[in-house]
Parts: sequence; C-alpha cells; structure tokens
Amino acid sequence: MSHKYELTIVLDTRGKEESIDKILGQIGKEIESEGARLEQIDQLGRKKFAYNPRKVDEGFYANFHFEAEPAAIEKVRNRLKLNGDVFLQHVLRKSA
Repeated sequence: MSHKYELTIVLDTRGKEESIDKILGQIGKEIESEGARLEQIDQLGRKKFAYNPRKVDEGFYANFHFEAEPAAIEKVRNRLKLNGDVFLQHVLRKSA
C-alpha cells in the first residue's frame, strides 16, 4: 500500500546557480526510478542558515510531493545521500 510523502531537501548550490532546475529534475527522476509517483516540486528559494553547518552559509530549499511504497523511501534516502548537490534531506509521511 503506497503512502503520500513530502521530501524537503536543501541543495548546496555554491557555483551552480544556473543549474538548479536541472538538479531538481535529476532528483525527481531518481525518486521516480525507485517506483515513486512524483506529484509536484515546490521551489522554496534560497535561505540563509541560522548557523554555518559545515562552512555553508545558505542553501536552496525545495519540496518534492510524491506517492510511494514504504520500502522505496529508504532507497530514495540512500540515493540522495550519494548526491553531492544535496546538503540536507528530510522525508515526512503525510497523514491521510
């Protein structure tokens, strides 16, 4: 039984300003390759961090709304950990 999820990511875009749409498209394809059905991508824009984690001042925030089997979530998270553009990630299961 599939569930709806919201994935929030923060991209480290230092030196990659012009390719944000391309990076988000690639991440969307990675999510779909694990069997998820991508519904929407919300670009929330660039925001400064309250403190400097790992010497990064700001990041580009985006939300991915998708439907997937619970087993696919761990695969998606592992793929994003290997993606050098993804600075932070958080997956939230939406209530019905």
